[in-house]
Amino acid sequence: MTDRQDPGEILSAPLIIEYPFKRTTGPVIGAFLTGLRERVLVGSRAEDGRVLVPPAEFDPVSGEDLTELVEVGPQGVITTWAWVTQPHAKHPLDEPFAWVLVKLDGADTPMLGALAAPGIEAVSTGARVEPVWADEREGHIDDIAHWTLVDPEGGRA
Repeated sequence: MTDRQDPGEILSAPLIIEYPFKRTTGPVIGAFLTGLRERVLVGSRAEDGRVLVPPAEFDPVSGEDLTELVEVGPQGVITTWAWVTQPHAKHPLDEPFAWVLVKLDGADTPMLGALAAPGIEAVSTGARVEPVWADEREGHIDDIAHWTLVDPEGGRA
């Protein structure tokens, strides 16, 4: 006969998952995040003159380091969009909204954001938008609470 363990007894062991290191954002992404906190948008200039937003540390074409930062926006144009009729809990807005790619003034690449609009009929490719900043900013992409439409005279729609 063998000794058997009581089937009601459960073996357990503590499991602690840690990541005991810190990573800095570096000079390029750090400048972008600092800019967000200060309500300033920056991109990086590539060797061929293109301005990438959000900024990249390396040119996606040549692989060269990108160190020149330039201020862009804050306004821009919608390059493409998709309407969300029923936002869920993880979406940035509680009401129907559009996911938009915004090419900021002075930039050559678009960045993703959520656009608060009165309805799907108000959104169009080429429409001008500007950021609505969070009341409290901490150097995070969420410092742009969302985007809003701008009328042709330069005011909010």
